[in-house]
Amino acid sequence: MKLSLRTAVPALLLAALALVPVYALLAQQPFYLTLFGRIVIFAIAAVSLDLLIGYGGMVSFGHALFLGLGAYVVGIMGYHGIDNGFAHLGVTLALCAVVGAITGLISLRTSGIAFIMITLAFAQMFYFLAVSLKQYGGDDGLSIASGSRFGSVTLDNPNVLYYAAFLVLCLCLWAGSRLVKARFGMVVRGSRQNDRRMRALGFATLRYKLVAYIISAMVCGVAGMLYANLTHFTSPAYMAWTASGDLIVMVVLGGFGSLVGPVIGSTAMLLIEELLKGYTEHWMIIFGPLIVMAVLLSRRGLYGLLGDLEVRLARRAHPVEGKA
Repeated sequence: MKLSLRTAVPALLLAALALVPVYALLAQQPFYLTLFGRIVIFAIAAVSLDLLIGYGGMVSFGHALFLGLGAYVVGIMGYHGIDNGFAHLGVTLALCAVVGAITGLISLRTSGIAFIMITLAFAQMFYFLAVSLKQYGGDDGLSIASGSRFGSVTLDNPNVLYYAAFLVLCLCLWAGSRLVKARFGMVVRGSRQNDRRMRALGFATLRYKLVAYIISAMVCGVAGMLYANLTHFTSPAYMAWTASGDLIVMVVLGGFGSLVGPVIGSTAMLLIEELLKGYTEHWMIIFGPLIVMAVLLSRRGLYGLLGDLEVRLARRAHPVEGKA
């Protein structure tokens, strides 16, 4: 069985991410664990957003709200001396599900620009709520003394945290691929193409999209919980509109509607960002045009570019014979 580029490259990327702690240990560069841990965590958040954008056609400009909620659960519970990881995870999932259900039920009654603006408005509401929490640092953020503890295992250990995040990412990719191919995913994808026709066929599309929105919110909340453990810090900036914009860029850059595309996008974006920061403090001037060029080369992102390259290679290997 011949492996395609669209299968081989993501598989190699995941294998490389799995070996990062080994390389960091051999090279004696613990910084790589932090850098790639951030990449893996943001990949989880980007995959959750891709479920909305790529499959449901719901462009949320406030998705970082749930990233911030997950981080604040760890920060606030840690502030009160609760470091139980199971409690952190349970509260994160429950809180993101409730907030996702409320905000989603309101937002999903609109579409297009209205949906984008309402999701942004909700995120900004919670952003300013976090700023007003002076007991928990307000605009300055809140330091986290101790990471989440799951029995004898603690996420204070960088290797444990990294592999926990990597396991969550792999689980999201596996579960996501099963979900979008199931009846549920087919309805969500169908509503993206023609919502009116799906409703005429008897599907309650609002319920399906709301469940997708809640699932996406919960997964992004878990990413926020992991991010708080990585940085040992939480801040209102985690749920700012700029953070939501970064997630959208990762999805679009990697290729929406593919699940593995956001993983490629988050890896490319954060690695290029780190590389450019080492050369100039005005790295955004270079980074912006690079993103534009990548999107112009392929509307399906870097993952789509792999498919285009595969087609070209196949044509070169098997050229069409001209007419005699």
